[in-house]
Amino acid sequence: MRVETVPERFRKTVAKYGDRVAMRKKEYGLWHDITWNQYYQLTKQVATALMSMGLKKGDSVSIIGDNCPEWVTVDLAVQCAGGVAVGVYSTNAWPQVEYVIEDSDSKFFFVENEEQLDKWLHFRDKVPHLKKVIVWDLEGLRDFEDPMVMTYDALLDLGKREMEKDGDRFERRMDQVDSEDVSMLIYTSGTTGPPKGAMLSHKNLMWMGKAITSENPMYDTDEVLSFLPLCHVFEQLFSVMGHITHGYTVNFIENLDTVTDNMIEVSPTVGYAVPRIWEKYLSAVHIRMSDATWFKKLVFGAALKIGMKRATLMMNFKPVPFYMEFLYKLAYFMVFRKLKERLGFERMRIAYSGAAPISPDVLHFFQSIGVNLVEGYGQTEGTGVTCVSRVGRVKFGTVGPPITGTEIRIAEDGEILVKSPSVFKGYYGNPEATEETIQDGWLYSGDVGEIDEDGYLRITDRKKDIIVTAGGKNITPQYIENKLKFSPYINDAVIIGDQRKFISALIMIDEDNVVKYAQDHKVQFSTYKDLTRSPEINALIQGEVNKVNDTLARVEQVKKFTILPKKLYEEDGEVTPTMKVKRNYVNEAFGDLIEAMYKPRKV
Repeated sequence: MRVETVPERFRKTVAKYGDRVAMRKKEYGLWHDITWNQYYQLTKQVATALMSMGLKKGDSVSIIGDNCPEWVTVDLAVQCAGGVAVGVYSTNAWPQVEYVIEDSDSKFFFVENEEQLDKWLHFRDKVPHLKKVIVWDLEGLRDFEDPMVMTYDALLDLGKREMEKDGDRFERRMDQVDSEDVSMLIYTSGTTGPPKGAMLSHKNLMWMGKAITSENPMYDTDEVLSFLPLCHVFEQLFSVMGHITHGYTVNFIENLDTVTDNMIEVSPTVGYAVPRIWEKYLSAVHIRMSDATWFKKLVFGAALKIGMKRATLMMNFKPVPFYMEFLYKLAYFMVFRKLKERLGFERMRIAYSGAAPISPDVLHFFQSIGVNLVEGYGQTEGTGVTCVSRVGRVKFGTVGPPITGTEIRIAEDGEILVKSPSVFKGYYGNPEATEETIQDGWLYSGDVGEIDEDGYLRITDRKKDIIVTAGGKNITPQYIENKLKFSPYINDAVIIGDQRKFISALIMIDEDNVVKYAQDHKVQFSTYKDLTRSPEINALIQGEVNKVNDTLARVEQVKKFTILPKKLYEEDGEVTPTMKVKRNYVNEAFGDLIEAMYKPRKV
């Protein structure tokens, strides 16, 4: 069966929905609507202007900035013009931006604002292949002039003039695009080594746009909130691929500080986020309940107990007794309904967690309060999704069965192999890495897992992260780390133990909850470092570690831990843009703390 291209799908969706709202953006306190017809017109102007300036089929165009209508308009314009859209993380430092521009051989560079333009100024002389830099937010740049730089408005004007000369140029180029053409380069935010540009074709993107919603349908009446990085495949699934496939409305946040406020205002029908965000929401509930009256705590605790019993039965595919369903509906009406309203989740039909493993305990909590949070699994090289749980068929400790049309198998060493129309074309300019990753049509994921009797996939760990202790025992750190992260006081953890006599951990505390605990218990501190060194806080974390140890085999138990004395930041290269800790970096940067845990105590 022939698969559509991005331009074909976009054109059909615009023809179908016309003056219906495609996107919303909040500015100066008001939400502004953009219709499908307006979206198409802006895309046509941008693409026509780029073609007039020399954009050829197969040319790369890089985009850096926070989520907004301009970002996705440029993204689609480039793809419709037969070019290759290349997203750059807005938090990247200038050397990382230079790497992507250089590696992708980008001909044009779209930047959001003065901050992002400054990054280009650091390396402008090192990328001679760049034809033009276009800026869409001019705050602080009104008087800035440079022959290489033009404004987004000037680009739109150029496009309008060129369309008057040849109104069909855009459509002719759209018709020349083939489904096997590279549509997008997504640079992997891996925890090791320099990023590699994964080449995704129009076929990959459009097949996934339909496949991701084949089991958990989406409708043109749905609304989503766009706030994850648009250069990551997870956000692309919903803000671009799924959007032009199903015609629902995408709402763009004001900024990253307003996500929770915008969530309440929009109340999306489909939610999605990385595990850290769901963990933050869980922490917020814990903080709110710790301040509640004893009566509210009592009622919430009773309701949660009912919700958890029901969720446990459902997540083990067991029938829920009539009396339990009745008690749950009562608990939902009295407690969970209001809680979901306060979080902005009251309309959420389904919610996804992806891009990193999530603790089953977090999934259990949200299922218990009536939020259908399911986990998806995949990687950029598979266009984002390989497996996903279905609503009402979520199973503890698994990421669900493969999506329709995708085949998985487990290699002899436990590695997960994937065969699907979503498997990428390879790494740009890196045939060696491509040959390692795709063999005989199978994508070698780098993850280790197993398939259970129901065909559900259980992820054990990253192949390269598995720890072999000095005693020869294989330990999967991800499993222990996820258990630790369920604690409201632990933000993240890195398990140590390769070739060591016992397991230890580097702990990153949840600042909000730990600070509140310190204030409630009159723990004296003046800086974050003071907090991490406090005997009372270390005793608090020891208690949380002990709870986890009680659920683990002796060889897996965390014998010692150290709280990191500083917060980890993406800008410092300590975590990825999807908030995964860079294990190798942490091991090197805090090597002295690790060694201290393994030094024999002086008598």
